[in-house]
Amino acid sequence: MADSELVEVRVQSLGLDRTSNTPVVILQEKDGSRVLPIWIGPGEASAIAMELAGMKFSRPLTHDLFASVILGLGGSLKRVVITRVIENTYFAELIIQRGHELISIDARPSDSIAIGLRMSASIYTSESLLEVNAVEVAEGEGIEAPEETQSHGGSTGGLTAEELREHLRRLNPEDFGRFNP
Repeated sequence: MADSELVEVRVQSLGLDRTSNTPVVILQEKDGSRVLPIWIGPGEASAIAMELAGMKFSRPLTHDLFASVILGLGGSLKRVVITRVIENTYFAELIIQRGHELISIDARPSDSIAIGLRMSASIYTSESLLEVNAVEVAEGEGIEAPEETQSHGGSTGGLTAEELREHLRRLNPEDFGRFNP
């Protein structure tokens, strides 16, 4: 995918689709109003929310570990690219630079976003994917995040780290089994 076709996006909010009880990450184009919703699993939603809330742990979680492996092998995450959607399944690539070599790793968008946030990497999608699957947000409107995990520039609007910890603590193991990709 040529760089000229790419549009930079950011995590605008994280919410819950009440009809399917599935978490949704909302990506908004950096210099525009179009948003791209991507339905994700509860574990990945928690990983994204924890990073947005600035929660750190004494031992690395999976996405932290992956970031450490990239750095430990002499690489850096240049960007995350949400590449396509096939039958309601989104695909992404992690673009890693190691020396003069660029390496593209196939990954789920949710994992890619969680790792990208940890490594301060830019997130992109294609203009065509944004055009076909985007939702327009009128000036002054926003996407509601029922789980109160709205993010504006990396903070969780109204959700403190302690509130997030409490929400994650209340999750039941059965909640993670309801997601069907």
